[in-house]
Amino acid sequence: MKTLDVIVAVLLVVGGLNWGLVGLFNFDLVATLFGEMSALSRIVYTLVGFSAVYQAIQWKAIQKRWNAYTLQTA
Repeated sequence: MKTLDVIVAVLLVVGGLNWGLVGLFNFDLVATLFGEMSALSRIVYTLVGFSAVYQAIQWKAIQKRWNAYTLQTA
């Protein structure tokens, strides 16, 4: 599950940076890289959306897993 948590975090950072670029400079990095609403762009947008839902639902469970991992490696 920790791998999934990391993938979700990376996707959320990508989504956040993309929205920041859209808001500040009206520049959509995902559309620039993969094409305006191409199949690949839609996949990236969908994965970012699913990541946000996963993060919201799993927030407490993720915190517990990471705290347990930190205690094990300390």
